[in-house]
Amino acid sequence: MRKKILVTGGTGFIGSRLAAKLTEESCNEVHVLVRASSELTSLEDCIDRIVLVRGDVTDAGSLEGRFDGIEEVYHCAGITYMGSRPNPMLPKINIDGTRNVLAASRKAGVRRVVHVSSVSAVGIGSETHPLNEQSEWNFERFIDLEYPKTKHIAEQIVAEEIRNGLDCVIAVPAFVFGAGDINFNAGRIIKDVYNRKMPFFPLGGVCVVDVGIVAEALIAAMKQGRTGERYIIGGDNVSYRELTKTIMKVTGVHQFALPLPLWAAKVIHSFIGVMGMRKKVSKLFNMNLYTVASQFLYFDSSKAKRELGMRSEPYEASIRRTFEWYRDHNML
Repeated sequence: MRKKILVTGGTGFIGSRLAAKLTEESCNEVHVLVRASSELTSLEDCIDRIVLVRGDVTDAGSLEGRFDGIEEVYHCAGITYMGSRPNPMLPKINIDGTRNVLAASRKAGVRRVVHVSSVSAVGIGSETHPLNEQSEWNFERFIDLEYPKTKHIAEQIVAEEIRNGLDCVIAVPAFVFGAGDINFNAGRIIKDVYNRKMPFFPLGGVCVVDVGIVAEALIAAMKQGRTGERYIIGGDNVSYRELTKTIMKVTGVHQFALPLPLWAAKVIHSFIGVMGMRKKVSKLFNMNLYTVASQFLYFDSSKAKRELGMRSEPYEASIRRTFEWYRDHNML
């Protein structure tokens, strides 16, 4: 008998790669929750092997009956936004959406849920002290952003459901590169280095992981993760200096790039705006993102390696895979 699985956020980067991976096992019947208006391009390589289910995580009524008969739910739906303007979709999707999906899962008697969170719900560490699953959330001490708050609150909602008896595991992906990133999430930095729009880089660093490893780890979390546990799904901790150099090496495009401290970035950002030069530099150069990138989002992924058997690879392999996919699809 085939096992029915439902993936929310299946048109997103992680969700689509997870859905494709799940279809590789013939015993799986993979359902993907999509809105009527959803763009399905990210699912084109597995569209004939999945069942599309209409629904919207922000509309609890639209989920009625959609989870009936489902044994496992991967809640990947979420929105990432680090802009300066308020975005009403952040709480609707990340908070209300999580609450609605978990309630629908509980009502339908779903056996287990894997909730896909974010390292921003873990916090900000230092160059010498990566954070782990037990670290206290401290993001607000460094920068007041709505996105990390919504992911933090979503984890609290999951914890409440777990206390009420729902079998749920929390997976926490780091900075995810990989083939299939059609919306240029982490991949934006590759595109902008390639197009020589990165004349400077922040002084912080980030934890890098490939989307293929993330998809495998999510499936492992469903199979063998411990109820109520968090698992950081990461890889190499890399400074932006090193990351930029590696992208230049992989793409073969070299640009003189300067390390730019946060105080100087604020001055240059104002100057670029006054001079009308915004299009000549990366879209990543907004002050919210730059403030975060000036910190060290370094994480310890040893728990996922130990308990989930998560594999690792040098991060350059993921950068190369991502770049070659963009090049082959004429997206650069």
